[in-house]
Amino acid sequence: MGRWACHGMPDFAHELLHHPGLVAGVDEAGRGPLAGPVVAAAVILKREDCPEGLNDSKQLSAARRAVLEIEIKARAVCFGIGMASVEEIDEINILWATMLAMTRAVDALAHDCAHVLVDGNRCPKWRYASTAIVEGDAKCLSIAAASILAKEERDRMMIAAAREHPHYGWESNKGYGSAKHLAALREHGVTPLHRRSFAPVAQLVLI
Repeated sequence: MGRWACHGMPDFAHELLHHPGLVAGVDEAGRGPLAGPVVAAAVILKREDCPEGLNDSKQLSAARRAVLEIEIKARAVCFGIGMASVEEIDEINILWATMLAMTRAVDALAHDCAHVLVDGNRCPKWRYASTAIVEGDAKCLSIAAASILAKEERDRMMIAAAREHPHYGWESNKGYGSAKHLAALREHGVTPLHRRSFAPVAQLVLI
């Protein structure tokens, strides 16, 4: 059974505010990295059959996230994944690319939802009734589930990209600006997967 309310952990309180009707949670992964897309997930959970231990993906081990991803996908009413490419990030900026990825994730759901709960302080400009919840991935079970799916999906993409571009350590840093990544940028230059609108990359492009 899922957790309906528990101090200090995500619960269904926000979903229940919009009951009846299907409520989706949405979160993204990859706003901060220097390379790779931004990925969003949308999840509509079954309140009577929710995986135990859902939490903000950043609070979970990689092994636990992997297990929960499988459980979420098997037990949720439905889920959707959306992404915005590096080209889109550079063209419209990371904020609007994130909103685009979130919109694509909700559009990918197999069911229409009555309301969408979005992690953060603003919602995309879309056709859905929605509420932004700051630190929603730590408060709301649907958003916590979405945070897990988004992170797992993006991590797989960056691990695969690391095989094509082995110098940058993406299999471990996932595109974030770690010391190894920055050193490799200086030594090996910019790849097609680097965000040219981000300062550390832009500075090298201009050299």
